[in-house]
Amino acid sequence: MTDHEQQEQALPADGGEEAATPDGAEAPVVEEELDPVVRAERERDDYLDQLRRMAAEFDNYKKRMAREHEELRVRAAERLLSDLLPVFDDLERALAAFETAEKEAIADGISLVHRALWTLLEREGVSELDPSGDLFDPHHHEALLSQPADAPEGTILEVIQKGFLLGDRVLRPARVIVAGGAS
Repeated sequence: MTDHEQQEQALPADGGEEAATPDGAEAPVVEEELDPVVRAERERDDYLDQLRRMAAEFDNYKKRMAREHEELRVRAAERLLSDLLPVFDDLERALAAFETAEKEAIADGISLVHRALWTLLEREGVSELDPSGDLFDPHHHEALLSQPADAPEGTILEVIQKGFLLGDRVLRPARVIVAGGAS
């Protein structure tokens, strides 16, 4: 007789409290298996174990996400900085030109650096915020001064410092002078 057949024989056929042993003798079923308190304690322990496992898995997930977020930030910074290095090289060449070149050559070098940097910024999604003549918007502009003018109140008269957008988000608001009404 196989072990499986012996185990099947040991189970009570009628659902009673006694089971047959391999040698045919009747063995009493352990009382605690029928006790609802013991059963509830086992279920509680199982649920507590499951909860602890899920808590540990969630903690590991949070740590993994934090690591991946940091790696992504480092890779993004690395890519941007490696793109900035040629601009830095151009700027060094422009500074070296101050010692040997004429004003026109220096201006050309600085213009080249400016163009290279602006190209890099545009490639990253940066655009210039030009609010000249627009109405003041506190989400896109920073009013430095209000002065009387013939223009309608709240109109931007002058841009002191350019603003920039990254997509539709403001990287830096434009610093402006706003019309304060007729004088």
